[in-house]
Amino acid sequence: MIDRPVRDAQSDEVRIAVKAAAVNPTDIGLRERGDERIAPPWIPGMDAAGVIESVGPGVERLRAGDPVIAAVSPRRPEGGAQAELIVVPAASVVPSPQGATVQQASTLPMNGLTAQLGLSMLDLEPGQTLAVSGGAGLLASYVIPLAKLRGLRVIADANPRDEELVRGFGADLVVPRGERFNDAVREAVPAGVDALYDTALLRAAALPAIRYRGAIAVVRGWGDSEPERGIEVKPVLVRTALDRTDWLTELSELAGRVALALRVAGEYPPEQAAEAHRVMDAGGLRGRAVIVF
Repeated sequence: MIDRPVRDAQSDEVRIAVKAAAVNPTDIGLRERGDERIAPPWIPGMDAAGVIESVGPGVERLRAGDPVIAAVSPRRPEGGAQAELIVVPAASVVPSPQGATVQQASTLPMNGLTAQLGLSMLDLEPGQTLAVSGGAGLLASYVIPLAKLRGLRVIADANPRDEELVRGFGADLVVPRGERFNDAVREAVPAGVDALYDTALLRAAALPAIRYRGAIAVVRGWGDSEPERGIEVKPVLVRTALDRTDWLTELSELAGRVALALRVAGEYPPEQAAEAHRVMDAGGLRGRAVIVF
């Protein structure tokens, strides 16, 4: 825990009193390895929910006192979202989902944008089939309903205990996760699915489920050899989409209509941030650990 000065909001920026900040896998990487371009201490966090404290010149869409969510880049000198007062570009800030708690709202921005970006990159047509690995995870819980809104047929994997959960996200078919994933997908779609959104980091191991010249959207890098059968790899880099106000607005509106599930796995005061990171790193959460200020 540290105290630090926080600057005023400048042109097209807002200053937010953060009430909740979600912990994501990307935060673990920053904590473990830091960023050689930035002097420590490094402050992780890409998801914030709170109240606007002040706005800079040129900001008309948002006002002081508004409850908001924000997508934040932690790889900047002033750090990320896991702080009780932050300054961010107004383009990365939208009103919070109606009816959601600040804890719930804080789980939406980064993973929601990741889902939107990956689906945009895959660019499937209505009626085509998308497979989603890691179907019970938080990212998949946004990918699946957003894919259905695009008119796609969705096949997702799950353990038996999570099958109904994943069906609740909107999956048309739920197949077993693990060694039978590719075979189960091919039983449903003999030619292979048009694309796979790989939220479970299966990478090359999941390529047999995809048709000839299909596509795979990957998070946290590829790192494998050239894919087989002309399959195209789409690396999803959410840092390129943090200013997509339109996507953030759509996500907030959908969450307010309960079309997206906002899942909190645990709440931690800032003094227990290390424990929030530990449970996130351990895996198996059905939602996000959230630091509550």
